[in-house]
Amino acid sequence: MTAALCRLLTQDGFRVAPFKAQNMSNNSYVTRSGGEIGRAQAVQAEACGIEPTVQMNPILLKPSSDVGAQVVLLGKPVKTMQAGEYQFHTSSFLSQVRQCLESLMNEYDVVVIEGAGSPAEINLQEHDIVNMRTAEMADAPVILVGDIDRGGVFASFVGTMELIQPHYRSRVKAFLINKFRGERSLLQGGIDFLLERTGIPNLGVIPYESRLDLLEEDGLSDERIKSNGKWIHKKSILIDVIWFPRISNFTDFLSFDREPDVTLTYLRQVPDRFPDVLILPGTKSTISDLNYLHTSGFNHWIDSCIEYGVQIIGICGGYQMMGSQIQDPFMIESNVTEISGLGILKTVTVFDPEKTTYQVTAVHLESGIEVKGYEIHMGQTQFLEKADPVFKLTRRGNSPVFLDEGGSISTGQIWGTYLHGIFDCDSFRLYFLNQLRTKKGMPLSHQLSGPATRLEIYDRLAELVRSNIDLDLFYRILNQKSAAHVS
Repeated sequence: MTAALCRLLTQDGFRVAPFKAQNMSNNSYVTRSGGEIGRAQAVQAEACGIEPTVQMNPILLKPSSDVGAQVVLLGKPVKTMQAGEYQFHTSSFLSQVRQCLESLMNEYDVVVIEGAGSPAEINLQEHDIVNMRTAEMADAPVILVGDIDRGGVFASFVGTMELIQPHYRSRVKAFLINKFRGERSLLQGGIDFLLERTGIPNLGVIPYESRLDLLEEDGLSDERIKSNGKWIHKKSILIDVIWFPRISNFTDFLSFDREPDVTLTYLRQVPDRFPDVLILPGTKSTISDLNYLHTSGFNHWIDSCIEYGVQIIGICGGYQMMGSQIQDPFMIESNVTEISGLGILKTVTVFDPEKTTYQVTAVHLESGIEVKGYEIHMGQTQFLEKADPVFKLTRRGNSPVFLDEGGSISTGQIWGTYLHGIFDCDSFRLYFLNQLRTKKGMPLSHQLSGPATRLEIYDRLAELVRSNIDLDLFYRILNQKSAAHVS
């Protein structure tokens, strides 16, 4: 919804920027300056037609366990903290949040502020720096969005107004119902009740649209989970991605979903068949998820995949797992200093306290195709035996760095790389898939499916919202102040 409003306002001639004080996600993005932010804010910035910056998401929490998360402040990792320790520090983070917000408000006509979770989580209100306290910083009106697809939306609206602190209630200027399936008129009784009970109008009802092609934010949508792997047929390229417990940047592979002859499946258990391609994706906890491969039996199935001729690809943490050994001398990820990898590649990875974060351009050496991507990793990988590099890499910056990157063995059947986002490059994805089509005796493709540009996706999203809200009410709310807040 934040991305939709960003695009709608941009279409209407405003200079717009997104803002989220604190985001919890392992789906991250590297800005041009090398800072790490939530992928959602990068998408929202793209919908605004501007370059993402760390000011748009000053605090990113990357869960590394059920009770701990790496705290990324202004694009750089600070420390892995448990919830109690983080709450203790929130007051000290407020000044950075305020500075970032004020900087954006000074530069842009409108700042669309996304909240997190619910503003009525009363156990967290004292330490809240992302919902109503942020709205108060910006002196912003609030639109309260409810997901009706999960049920109980009217109770959620009324309950939220009852539970938020009294001095915040006047900030809520409208409700907005999202993801509605069915006949709009059936909701009118509930909408009338809301107005009578709270005095707050309803801004609109957004219908459920399952094929927007918008990147998922933190996990697979309910629709994607239900359809997972259901399109398998003989004349289909089958690409499997292992869904690690701490998977990160799984959006690296969603572009495959738009290809009509590709079946993309996220594996949560060992299947009883072999794919054409198996991808070990990125992870926030390489050692923990490597242990998961062993305890779940995926390690034996991966060995069988190699014998069967399946192409094996490791991205970032998955690349590290494919090696012979991972060393963690500073105990960055766990209380062990070294652990054996899968042994597919003859490499040693050493974790380093300094996180590597770069936007990059790279040439795929086999095809000569240039791709754009980014690096986010805590370790460096060294080959113990000869392997062919996969990319010739250029790290952006004041002094560009040129490197051989990744490694490939077995005539390209097995390869790994630290680069995220490579399959979003249309020409590289076309080359990659045509290699598989040739191997399977399928017709080659000379064009890619889906929208020509991501801006077309954002335009469709904005039109969906524009045609289903009271636009006059929206602009009356907006004109009260120079910032809008979506929670």
